Amino acid sequence: MASPTAPTIDASGISAPSYAEVLNYLQQQYRSIYGADTYLGNDSQDGQFVSLIALAISDANAAFIAAYNSFSPNTAQGNGLSSNVKINGIRRGVSTSSQVDLDVVGQAGTVITGGIARDVNGKNWLLPETVTIPPAGVITVTATCATTGEVSASVGQVSIIATPTRGWQSVTNASTAEPGAPVETDSALRQRQKFSVALPSRTVLEGTTGAVESLTGVTRVATYENDTKITDANGIPENSISLVVEGGDVADIAQAIANKKTPGTGTYGTTAQQVIDIYGRPVTIRLFRPTYQAMTVAIALKALAGYSSVVGTAVQQAVSDYINSVLIGGGLSGSVEWADAITAANSVPNSGTFKLTSLVISGPGGSGSPDVVLAFNQAATCTPASVVLTVT
Repeated sequence: MASPTAPTIDASGISAPSYAEVLNYLQQQYRSIYGADTYLGNDSQDGQFVSLIALAISDANAAFIAAYNSFSPNTAQGNGLSSNVKINGIRRGVSTSSQVDLDVVGQAGTVITGGIARDVNGKNWLLPETVTIPPAGVITVTATCATTGEVSASVGQVSIIATPTRGWQSVTNASTAEPGAPVETDSALRQRQKFSVALPSRTVLEGTTGAVESLTGVTRVATYENDTKITDANGIPENSISLVVEGGDVADIAQAIANKKTPGTGTYGTTAQQVIDIYGRPVTIRLFRPTYQAMTVAIALKALAGYSSVVGTAVQQAVSDYINSVLIGGGLSGSVEWADAITAANSVPNSGTFKLTSLVISGPGGSGSPDVVLAFNQAATCTPASVVLTVT
């Protein structure tokens, strides 16, 4: 029979008695030895001694449970989780610098070695070690900011050639920079591990998505397939796939798509990247970077007893967080949903101190009716400051 103070492993997992249960058991055993009238209060030496033993057993049980849980990516933490996900061929993301896709224009055949572009704020962006201008005269590469941390760059701001090279004519960014990130959190790594198991999936499309999701720096992916003989409503050509990818290196993303897609399947997008197949032939892979749609929200609240500005700030943050969490293209609904924004606002602590009387979401094209529709390659963004409260 298992000890009443030890952890137990059964079909439902691992469990252990609480500190109070361990202490009660030890006190019973102590009294069975020294007499039922033995005083074991907290102010007695014997009571304190038994409490110390109970605490040591409880701490050991907690360590056993943590060790048991470390074998599963669903419950492991820290280094244990980092070790687990290696089974899936991925690793925890380290802190990163901001990245931006640059269109490098120049004379065909020009080789740029150690190239650096500079933005209007004086920040340097490092091109790949070697960039060769193809016959088309333009190539898209992913540059990394020389300054670590969250460095932003809007469209067209990275436009200065910091290392002049004969044949390199111009540089610009057609999309905004992806900000740098801190060390990947446990929750984010678990999510990426879940996507990574799609690599050996039953369908090629799932495998392609999983391969891209597992790349370092990739934060969101939306995958579309047109298996018909005509161009679909999103403009995707016949027998083609289209991936909208946020974050990550464009060369790595293109390589992952090329490795997974089936022969004869076309790729569609505004960002083109050339990769070399196993036979040494150049293949152009196309994809989209998300186009960001800044959202504003107007909320009217009726203050009730206990309402304070702290509650209002929480509402602004909750609604902003919801909008930023909406999938690229709006997911199944294809929109930023009005009802979900209301749910987010009413989910804050002390929500009983106000009554929400109206909520209007607006995008670049105007206010929703009431949802704001997103195109398949668009992503919604919102800051707490863009959530305007009117409190009466």
